[in-house]
Amino acid sequence: MTASRRGTVLVARLDNAGDVLLQGPLVRAVAHGADRVVFLAGPAGAAAAELLPGVDEVWTWACPWILGDPPPVDPTDLAALTERVRALAPAEAVVSTSFHQSPLPLAMLLRAAGVPRISAISVDYPGSLLDVRHRVGPDDEVDLPEPERALSLARAAGFELPDGDDGRLAVRRPLRPTSHRPGYVVLHPGASVPARAWPAERCAEAVEALAHAGHRVLVTGGPGERALTAAVAGTRGVDLGGATSLAEMAALLDGAAAVVVGNTGPAHLAAAVGTPVVSLFAPVVPAARWAPYGVPTVLLGDQDAPCRGTRARVCPVPGHPCLSSVTAGDVVAAVEKVIAA
Repeated sequence: MTASRRGTVLVARLDNAGDVLLQGPLVRAVAHGADRVVFLAGPAGAAAAELLPGVDEVWTWACPWILGDPPPVDPTDLAALTERVRALAPAEAVVSTSFHQSPLPLAMLLRAAGVPRISAISVDYPGSLLDVRHRVGPDDEVDLPEPERALSLARAAGFELPDGDDGRLAVRRPLRPTSHRPGYVVLHPGASVPARAWPAERCAEAVEALAHAGHRVLVTGGPGERALTAAVAGTRGVDLGGATSLAEMAALLDGAAAVVVGNTGPAHLAAAVGTPVVSLFAPVVPAARWAPYGVPTVLLGDQDAPCRGTRARVCPVPGHPCLSSVTAGDVVAAVEKVIAA
């Protein structure tokens, strides 16, 4: 099926902000062939969905089979979502999932809501739940970067990027203005799961070392990370913990010369605004899939550490060696390398 104007399309991605940002190329391809795109996101991903070019409306739903801290299965909640989709009456749905998630429970709900055409990547037999069962490779083990994997689903569903779209990540522009003069380095010490976080004391050492090397350093974090960002910023960095919405963070990262961050949402937000990234990457998931996409990047961390491929949320190896082996000097050198690039 070739792309044409195909009514309202429901796109679903129900996990975190970074995962949603990686759907940008898929969304733009769908938007190029649809009259309207409604994005179904989880609570942690809705603000990211609002930033994606091509999204006309965002729905938020806490999915009990996707979220890391899932709500109980509530038949009333499932029925309410089913009726909401029925009232929307989309022409079709594209369900995007990570390789370890199944699209089939949501596909069943969408089918019960009357969605006539549903596309998803599935290694499991979908029966009548999917009209397009896309296979990336044997058992979905091909290590494509996640944006390319998602875009391959859009193409399997019959949607193509418009001419001139390079397939990189992107956010809506113009961005909100920021009071900080461009050219600073952003260091984001937090991570969505502990196994992916560089130790706080190393982050603080990096702020000192970057400041000593002549860089202005802004330290960012969410509302629940204010104690962390204050400790990391110390006297040489500017503490912005809890001070920015996701849209404001996008503007802040857009003005940065480089961003130092783990494998978490702001890494992908930096890539979406075109800012180089020093990626403190724990190998619990493959860097080939999840490293910052489409921007100059230096990957730091032992990618052959014993935790490799475990998908661990808490480091299973005493001392967190994959990231604790990275020094402040390594970070300064990497920042200067990506800025030069």
